[in-house]
Amino acid sequence: MIVGSTTASDSSRKARKTYLRMVQSIQLMDFVPKMARVDNPIIGFSEENARCLHHPYDDTLFVSIQVGDYNTHRVLVDNGSSTDILYYPAFQQMRIEREQLVSTNAPLVGFGGMKVYSLGAVTLPVTVGDYPQQITKDVTFLVVNCSSTYSAILGRPTLNSWKAVTLTYHLIIKFPTEYGVGETMNIEKQRAVVEHVEGLEEILLDNSRPKRTTRNDTLASPPIHQALMTFLRENQDVFAWSHKDMPGIDHSVMVHKLNVSPSFPPIRQKKRVFTQERDKAIVKEVRKLQEVEFLREVYYPDWLANVVMVKKANGKWRMCVDFMDLNKTKLDEAD
Repeated sequence: MIVGSTTASDSSRKARKTYLRMVQSIQLMDFVPKMARVDNPIIGFSEENARCLHHPYDDTLFVSIQVGDYNTHRVLVDNGSSTDILYYPAFQQMRIEREQLVSTNAPLVGFGGMKVYSLGAVTLPVTVGDYPQQITKDVTFLVVNCSSTYSAILGRPTLNSWKAVTLTYHLIIKFPTEYGVGETMNIEKQRAVVEHVEGLEEILLDNSRPKRTTRNDTLASPPIHQALMTFLRENQDVFAWSHKDMPGIDHSVMVHKLNVSPSFPPIRQKKRVFTQERDKAIVKEVRKLQEVEFLREVYYPDWLANVVMVKKANGKWRMCVDFMDLNKTKLDEAD
């Protein structure tokens, strides 16, 4: 059992007292609060799920997941851990810079009571399951530099965010997805702890334009591989290589519309102030979209939706728009 947190504030005395008051207030309630209705597929287990196992056994539940661009094996599934952990050897094999770690002084306390301090926290995209019954979500790991037979630990924060159900008898995890119930099993193979995701190769579509490339699956048979390459090269005109290649899309094909009730005016968000690096990225992106007439300048004195800057894996910025408050008034009125 591992107790800890990804933030320093959660380990403060004030935070612990607040949490204790919250737990006590729940215990004193004499009624069960109504839970929101959740439309998720029913998750069940059967003896068929244990077809690959030889009983009896007392094995731990560990699985393989994709962390970023790497297939990560021997990941322990631990319902007793209050945090997600990535061990430093696996962190090093993923070639992530130490500078990306967010400092945290929250200690981890194990079963023996010994405190271990992490090197920092890092948020990485994690994919679990087989397509199309798979999910991808960002997971914040605490990076710990100590010996372990595992490469990472998935604790309650991630299992709860996946709405996952674990069963040690079957050594399997099941979780709801948009396309039914996904699962990942504990099938151990002799392999490296972390290995880069392979199976794609860069294909040059036009010899006179070296930047016009796409990726193709290398696991396909040679005839299918060659036929697909020929097809892509013959139809390269359907690719949009830049914003200028998309002068406009007919509304009968696709249109993006904000579903806002006209009887409830949008909320004006508080204007955010960005750092110089993010500010430059915003200006560059807006100018690029204005040049191809994707955007036009308008003035809304009673409405403001801030942009949100998200750093991509290649170090560049992705600009999104925060529309969270569009229906806030409507929701408040409904409450």
